[in-house]
Amino acid sequence: MMAISAKRLSHLISLKRPIKHSGVSNYSASSINQIEYSKWNNGGGTFHKSACIDPTVLIEIGAVVHSKAVLGPNVYVGSGTVVGPEVTIGHSTKIGYNVGLSNCRIGDSCVVHHGVCIGQDGFGFFVDDKGNMMKKPQLLNSIIGDHVEIGANTCIDRGSWRDTVIGEHSKLDNLVQIGHNVVIGKGCMLCGQVGIAGSVTMGDYVTLGGRVAVRDHVSIASKVRLAANSCVTKDIRGPGDYGGFPAVPIHEWRRQVASHYRISKKAIL
Repeated sequence: MMAISAKRLSHLISLKRPIKHSGVSNYSASSINQIEYSKWNNGGGTFHKSACIDPTVLIEIGAVVHSKAVLGPNVYVGSGTVVGPEVTIGHSTKIGYNVGLSNCRIGDSCVVHHGVCIGQDGFGFFVDDKGNMMKKPQLLNSIIGDHVEIGANTCIDRGSWRDTVIGEHSKLDNLVQIGHNVVIGKGCMLCGQVGIAGSVTMGDYVTLGGRVAVRDHVSIASKVRLAANSCVTKDIRGPGDYGGFPAVPIHEWRRQVASHYRISKKAIL
């Protein structure tokens, strides 16, 4: 007796009393929007009628899939996640809880952990002639390759002058920030709290230790490894190990650390 079918619920919604404004009866916009959404049988989530969803997809209760989104076979969408309009998710990809997806395309067999945000506006502003802070248009997308894993609460901004791209088989740890227009190659590994500013270009198989910072518009060659807490302030054109602030070849950085230690020790004596 307590159960009410989705069909009866939609019927009840359509019979919602009109709101009167200035003597004219109109359905509210929220009522119309509710009619366009339905309950997904496999998991109990909500989806827009224009979304293209494979029958094998599981959308957990509390998740919402918006208009014209495309979800491939065996996709999993966790509770609290919002899949924005026209977002595409490839087959066998798992989306965790409370994820926000907009203006993005996610490849096959990816794992997106809880709290990730992909496709939101990047941090782009300029000061006009009157001294006002104006927002730069952020109109492009975020493209996530196949077999990518993205750790909890990581943020990947959409592009402004080119798409933001994460190459296939790359792995991002928790709390990583990827700015707008960043292009990361395949097989890269970014450890926790890495921050990459806008328009950075990274080659393939790059490894960034924890809390590495990369300034904007810098290029990093393939097969570069950066020690934790390093800061990249200019292009790195050759493969190898680097460290320090600013980042330099690892042997040079070690000499700097040893020299600083000797000087500090003499000062104490």
